Amino acid sequence: MKYETVIGLEVHAQLLTNSKLFCSCRVKFGSEPNSEVCPICLGMPGVLPVINRRAVEYAVKMALATDCTVNEKSVFSRKNYFYPDLPKGYQVSQFDLPVAEHGHIDIELGDPRKDETEIKRIGITRIHMEEDAGKLIHGEGADDKDISYVDLNRTGTALIEIVSEPDMRNPEEASAYLKTIRDILLYLGICDGNMQEGSFRCDANISIRPVGQKELGTRTELKNMNSFKFIRDALNYEIQRHIDVIEGGEKIIQETRLFDVQKGVTRSMRGKEEAHDYRYHPEPDLLPLIVPNELIEKARGEMPELPTEKKNRFMDEYKLPIYDAGVLTGSKEMAKYFEESLTASCKLSGIPEEEKPKQAKITSNWVMGELTALLKENSLDISECKVTPKSLAELINMVSKDTISGKVAKDVLGEMFSSDKSAEEIVKEKGLVQISDTGELSAVIDKILSDNADSVEKYKAGKTKLMGFFVGEVMKATKGQANPGVASKLIKDKLG
Repeated sequence: MKYETVIGLEVHAQLLTNSKLFCSCRVKFGSEPNSEVCPICLGMPGVLPVINRRAVEYAVKMALATDCTVNEKSVFSRKNYFYPDLPKGYQVSQFDLPVAEHGHIDIELGDPRKDETEIKRIGITRIHMEEDAGKLIHGEGADDKDISYVDLNRTGTALIEIVSEPDMRNPEEASAYLKTIRDILLYLGICDGNMQEGSFRCDANISIRPVGQKELGTRTELKNMNSFKFIRDALNYEIQRHIDVIEGGEKIIQETRLFDVQKGVTRSMRGKEEAHDYRYHPEPDLLPLIVPNELIEKARGEMPELPTEKKNRFMDEYKLPIYDAGVLTGSKEMAKYFEESLTASCKLSGIPEEEKPKQAKITSNWVMGELTALLKENSLDISECKVTPKSLAELINMVSKDTISGKVAKDVLGEMFSSDKSAEEIVKEKGLVQISDTGELSAVIDKILSDNADSVEKYKAGKTKLMGFFVGEVMKATKGQANPGVASKLIKDKLG
C-alpha cells in the first residue's frame, strides 16, 4: 500500500453511579424529558458542585485495569463552547492534569477459530473525568418544519474519557480495541456498555500518511459513533476519502465529521477545534482532586478477574482452545455460567481433577452450541436463561451415563429452556430413556437389515461407510432412543 492509516480513539463511558458527577440528581435513562435536573447541573448562578466519590473510585478502577498511573492530584477545568444541549455554556472536564495517564491494553487480532491470532499493544494517553452534555432529539415539527428538542436529563452525568495513542492502523484494530475497552468496563461493573442508549460511545481521529513517513497527516474526527459496525464502515469510508482527496491534488481539512448510516458516507459537521480553541479555565468552584493512596489500594483489592486474565486461565486450567475461551469469557455472566455448570457436572459425576479438562470441553460445547443458539433464537441474555447451570450439568451427565442420547438431549434442552422442568422430569414424562438392551435392539436391527438387503450386500462388498446409514435407520426406528454405540456394535456383529 502507498499509504498507512493512523487511528486513535476517544472513548466516552458513562459511569454507573446512582447520581450525577457534581449533584444529587439521579441517573435514569428514559425518564420524562428534563425531569432529572437541578440548579447545579443546569449551572444556575450561585450553585456549588460537589464531586461524586463513587465516580472517582470507578475512574481509579479503570485506570488500574489499563495499567495507567493514577495521579495523586488532578484538576477540573471549564471547557467553554456553545451547544444547545449544554446549559452552562461550558463543560466541567479535566485538561492538563487528568486523573490517570500512561497506560495500555492488549488487543487480540486474527482468527481464533483457526488458532491464528496475535497480540498488539495499544497505548492509552490518559483517562479523565468529565460531565456529560444533554441530548438533542431531532424530529418533524408543525408545518413540516424541522425542529429539535432538548432533553437535559443526561447533563452532568459522570463520564470517563479514555484517550488512546494513535497506535491503530486499520478499522479492524480500532474495533478490537473498542470491544476490549467495553469488555473491561463491563467486567469492572462501572459502565453498562449500552451503545444504543449512548452510555458507551466513541470519537475516532484518523489520518493517512505515505508508508515510511514518521510525521502524522492532517486528521479528521468522526464524532459520536455507537456501533462496532458503523465504526468500521465510517473508518473505511474516511480512509478512501482521504486517499481520493490527496491523490486529487487537494489537502485534507482538519474537521469534525458525522457518519450518515443510511448513505454510508461521512459529512462535515464543523471545523475541528484545537484544545486552545475551547478556552479551558480552571474550575473555580472545585478544589484540586486529591486521590489518596488508601482509595487506590482499596480499588486494587476490589478488582475482579479481567477478561484477558480469565481467558488465559480457561486455556491453562481447562485446556480449552483459544476460540472457546474467548467466547466463554466474552461476558462475565457467560463465564460464570460455564464455570458453575462445569463445577456441578464434575461434582455429580465424581470426576477427578485430572479429568476436568475433558468435562470442560463437553460443557463448553453445550454452552457455546445448543444453549447459545436457543438464547439467540429468543433474543435473551445468558442472565435471563431459565436453564440453570446445575440443570444443564444434570442434562450433560444423563448423556455421559448413556441415560439418553445426544440427539434426544438437544430436544430435552429445548423443552427445559421454555419450561421450568428438569431434564429428569422431561425424560420420565416422555419415556425418552436410551435403549441399551441388546435383545430389544437386535430385533429392530434384524428388521432393518432384512428391509435393506441391497445395502447389506454393498457393505459386505467393501462399502463400509454404509454403517452410518444402518445406525441412522436404527435411530429413526427408535425415535432417537437407541444407544448408537451398542447399535453400531450389534450391526457389525450381524454383518460379520
